[in-house]
Amino acid sequence: MKYRIEHTNTFYYENFVDQSMNHVRLKPRTDECQRLLAYQTEINPSSMTKEHIDLWGNHVETFFIPEKHEHLTVKTTSTVSIQKSPLIKMIYFSDEMKEIFHSELFRSHYLAYLNETPFTFLYKEQIQEIVAAVGDPSDPIQFSIDLMAYLHQSIRYDTATTHVNTKAYESWPLRSGVCQDYAHTMIGVLRDKGIPARYVSGYLYVGEDSALIGDAATHAWVEVMVPGIGWVGLDPTNNVEALEQHIRIGTGRDYADVSPLQGVYRGGGQNLTVKVSVQQIDKGL
Repeated sequence: MKYRIEHTNTFYYENFVDQSMNHVRLKPRTDECQRLLAYQTEINPSSMTKEHIDLWGNHVETFFIPEKHEHLTVKTTSTVSIQKSPLIKMIYFSDEMKEIFHSELFRSHYLAYLNETPFTFLYKEQIQEIVAAVGDPSDPIQFSIDLMAYLHQSIRYDTATTHVNTKAYESWPLRSGVCQDYAHTMIGVLRDKGIPARYVSGYLYVGEDSALIGDAATHAWVEVMVPGIGWVGLDPTNNVEALEQHIRIGTGRDYADVSPLQGVYRGGGQNLTVKVSVQQIDKGL
């Protein structure tokens, strides 16, 4: 599948601001299942960007606007081709996988994705409640699939109940939230059970007559490390595997590592509008 993505973020300031320093993480990745064919960033007021790769392998563009301005627009245009990743529901947790999974080498290598973070923190009683409903975690592949389904059934998608800084332990009692909340809750449970899991930020192509949710802005889902296979994507918001409709921008421990736009400026308050368009332009590679 080939897609064209247009993503526009516009900040409107209450008063003139200046000394604006910003970091942009909106450039899709190139890896074994995804290829970035074209990418462009347009900034108004005009500014040059400087790019680097962060600790998690994400593209980060940095720019500075010294003069006074009343608004800031960052528009990115990407063309990406996707091929299917491994189907996790067809993977058997073999004895060889089990030996790797329980090894100290495996745990130490993925330690960053086993430790809790402020966003993924859940109270022990919350984790116990979820695990009791999901079932035996001894098979991490099946447990991840069942956990995805349980959270999809238990959490109502609602953009009004949580915000960008909501933590997993705060959203779970509400039983509602957005894709970020589904992902943080799922990651928190997986890590508690010794299953390496990471947060994925990207885009979702829903197409026509689709029941998928999450295309209004950047989408979020989870990747689980399967021994001998690699990172496999699961989308608890939609209860589906992250395959050719999921376009990956960045990965990290939680949302804080992949926030699309981060910045500081001197001035007053702001309002943000976001517009995302994902179009399929070719069914082939």
